[in-house]
Amino acid sequence: MVNKSKSYKILGRLWIKGEKGTFLGHGRIILLEKIDEYGSISEAARALDMSYKHAWDLIKFMNNEAKLPVVETTKGGKGGGGAKITDYGKKCITYYWELQKRFEDFLKKETEIFNE
Repeated sequence: MVNKSKSYKILGRLWIKGEKGTFLGHGRIILLEKIDEYGSISEAARALDMSYKHAWDLIKFMNNEAKLPVVETTKGGKGGGGAKITDYGKKCITYYWELQKRFEDFLKKETEIFNE
């Protein structure tokens, strides 16, 4: 007997890999957005319940893997330090979300085909 009430959902994860590993993925994009929001790596890390060191390591890796830096930092001091997303970093964020939307549309279509 065939059970036609069963349905499935095709899932997937999207990331952009560089020569030395993952350049961009969902978590890294969220980190970049939080840095843009707070202007601070430490505040972004705190908002994501992530250690500052881990956030800094991810930023360093992304900057090294990127064609151009995605984050620029200024040293602390009397006025305090900070971080900002570069124009290239903002372009990467926008492209990632556009790509994510196309990927989700693809997965939805494939799910429909599979469940026919």
